[in-house]
Amino acid sequence: MSWAGGEAGPQRPQRGRRARDGPGARGRDGRTREVVARGVATLYPGYFALVMATGIISDACARFGHATLSGALLAFACVAHAGLCAATAARAWWFRAELSRDLHDPRVIFSFFTVVAASDVLGVQLAGHGYRAVAAALWVSSLAIWTALSYFSFALLIFTNERRGAGVVHGGWLIAIVGTESLVLLGLLLAPGLGRWETPVFVLVHTLWGVGVVLYGVFVTLFCHRIFFSRVLPSEAMPLFWVIMGAAAISANAGAGLLTCAPSSAALVELRPFLLGATLILWGWGTWWIPLLLLIGVWKHVVHRVPIVYHPMYWSLVFPLGMYSVASHRLSLAAGWPALAALAHGVAWVAVGAWSAAMVGLVRGLGRSVAAR
Repeated sequence: MSWAGGEAGPQRPQRGRRARDGPGARGRDGRTREVVARGVATLYPGYFALVMATGIISDACARFGHATLSGALLAFACVAHAGLCAATAARAWWFRAELSRDLHDPRVIFSFFTVVAASDVLGVQLAGHGYRAVAAALWVSSLAIWTALSYFSFALLIFTNERRGAGVVHGGWLIAIVGTESLVLLGLLLAPGLGRWETPVFVLVHTLWGVGVVLYGVFVTLFCHRIFFSRVLPSEAMPLFWVIMGAAAISANAGAGLLTCAPSSAALVELRPFLLGATLILWGWGTWWIPLLLLIGVWKHVVHRVPIVYHPMYWSLVFPLGMYSVASHRLSLAAGWPALAALAHGVAWVAVGAWSAAMVGLVRGLGRSVAAR
């Protein structure tokens, strides 16, 4: 949670209600309760990227035969998802003002789409292990949350946003695209065997893929205008920049999934040539961003000597690496390009390393937070 954070990100007030003192509040238990209460009050909405990153790396490990590691990561993702859902529910009950403040902040609102993406990425893994009913429940709930968030977030920008100008735009906005395309990935697994609902679900996921691609074009244009034609400070070069690549990767992954599915509708089958071209373009665009994102990291941490301090936004850097690996592998199967599979395997181990580094930062941050109080 955000009590383990350090690096500045999209800012929101950090004032929350203090935990009420009870018997023994001065002891270790009292300090722990206070830390938990503060953590829930200031919970970063994008913390579900932890589940996204863990789930997608579990998927990548399974694809390359590392079943034990994949299973361990999946188990951790399930526990993390349940814990974050409970923390979010507690925040909605006890810290409504703080939650409302985040929901009405145009720099933070799109982070809530990590709830959608995390549930779907987890659902993909659970469906693959035979838990279709649980995966279906996650997909339906994610679709409902996605619908509400989509119209609420854009209504916020239209009607109540007072922060005009390019400065409000950042890479985190593209988490909305990640959430959209994640619905496609899980929907593709659930559609077969739905009887009379099979074709409508296939049509829906094809439509959602198109919506995600169009929104990606809109958001990435705004983002590129922001970083190429406005001054960017080192503190503004956030890990969320990597979502630019991650959104392209998950769109390519979903496109490759559409290429390999077997819809009963002839109209959907006729879309395949377009899907193949668009998927390749999206994968290529995401690949193009990787060296530039690395250069931005060098500019920030080497040239300007900004220290790397753990923040939950770093999970939004880990997730794109895992997604790029899975997307590359899936595209290699859909297009018959085995060379991409070797690339995907190598990137998967890079993602495992990044996940491990972020986890070390999380554990150390939590330890310091508890010890400090």
